[in-house]
Amino acid sequence: MKTLQKISFAVAFAAALVPVLSQGTTAQANATNTIVSTSNMTDTAYTRKSATGWTYNLGGTASNMTFGKKTHYLKNYPNTTWHATKKRYIIKKNGVKYLYYYVTNGRKTASGWIWHGYLQKKNYAHTSTATTGTGSYSDLYSVAKAQLGKPYVYGANGPSSFDCSGFTKYVFNKALGQTLPRTAQAQYDSYTHVSAANAKAGDLIFFGTSKNNITHVGIYKGNHKMIDAQLRGVINEATNVSWWHTVGYSRPATLS
Repeated sequence: MKTLQKISFAVAFAAALVPVLSQGTTAQANATNTIVSTSNMTDTAYTRKSATGWTYNLGGTASNMTFGKKTHYLKNYPNTTWHATKKRYIIKKNGVKYLYYYVTNGRKTASGWIWHGYLQKKNYAHTSTATTGTGSYSDLYSVAKAQLGKPYVYGANGPSSFDCSGFTKYVFNKALGQTLPRTAQAQYDSYTHVSAANAKAGDLIFFGTSKNNITHVGIYKGNHKMIDAQLRGVINEATNVSWWHTVGYSRPATLS
């Protein structure tokens, strides 16, 4: 009888212990979204991996982070270069850890936090089908000069208004029959780069914060001057002034 009592006690003890052991291995959902860490990162250029995904305004506190308003839908930004400058690890309410980047477009008109899986690193290889043109600088500048005074409109390709890369694209096409890529960044990426010392009239001159963040382009005239489309419209202006940060030059055409 005593032996039977010992066996019964052992079974009862084991049964009571099972729930206690199980609690230590069961994944528990969080009551809140929590921030594990936030840090700066080297400016890294990304493009969207697909048309899916939104940027968010993240708010709240480290122990109770909130997803605020959706700000920008990647579907509307098919060719945008996003610059990631911060990263944040978050444990969501489902208990899973996620990495988010704080991104801004080149013109600094769109920004927000986005899950890193929606992005892919930008490839700066020469993927453009752009070819080097030929012609005369006289012809090129004649077409460019005829646009002086026309207004600046973001996204405009001419002939009544232009943005910076729309202007260079129009002039090269009209004067030389050459098709440049549409954006300033793509125009920088697509052609042979030349040094400031070797830059010639008819080269393109680029401005921005880095070679991965080109924000403006003009047609170089030599002697620190250019013709370009900027907020005041198409004008001739100096390049060696404080408000322009020159990143480099490229040579889309061999000019006589």
